[in-house]
Amino acid sequence: MDGLRWLLLLFGAVVIVGVYFYSRREKNKPAKQSQAKEALDVDSPRIAPTFGDESLDEPLLVDKPSISVDEIDVADDEPEPSPASSQQKIVTLRIVARDKGAFKGDELILSLRGIGMRSGKFGIYHRYDGNDESRTIFSAASLVEPGSFDLENIKEQEIPGISLFMVVPGPLDGAESFDMLMEAARALAKAMDGELLDETGSTLSIQRERYMREEIIQFQHSPTAG
Repeated sequence: MDGLRWLLLLFGAVVIVGVYFYSRREKNKPAKQSQAKEALDVDSPRIAPTFGDESLDEPLLVDKPSISVDEIDVADDEPEPSPASSQQKIVTLRIVARDKGAFKGDELILSLRGIGMRSGKFGIYHRYDGNDESRTIFSAASLVEPGSFDLENIKEQEIPGISLFMVVPGPLDGAESFDMLMEAARALAKAMDGELLDETGSTLSIQRERYMREEIIQFQHSPTAG
């Protein structure tokens, strides 16, 4: 009998403890649900209703922070053009191999040297005003990216063409520099049996050459020219 009594007492204690924890859990459940609802209300922005014909592609977030006046002023400001873009003009020509061929690298370099150009900054060739390398009249770059010439392996290279370009204003008068550029381009095209093209890749006609020269003169007399 004593053993049965202890067993009943133990069973009763387990039941009491179970009821106690169950009641505590049920009591706390509404509080947790309330907290979860409050957190949802705080984190989720409220969507304002639309009326009549006022339809929006996206819902309006009422709780979205507004932008200050200072931020709007900054965002609406138009970026100012850089001085370099408004005060310089780049004139470009191309010399390409015929029939979509390629120039031999070493022959091209010899021809560039033959018209007075020397290797310099950025690994490309330049025509300087005398021996002053800070006074570049015009330059020549390969049409193969990145544009520089790999002189160490130039004999193995085949180059489809080059770009000849000058910047206005330069060390000399713009029209004078353009005349020197054209003279060098014609000599180089003849030496390499290449085609002389304008900046768009079209054959350079006499009319186009005259127009480019006139553009340079007009640019030099414009207020934006440096």
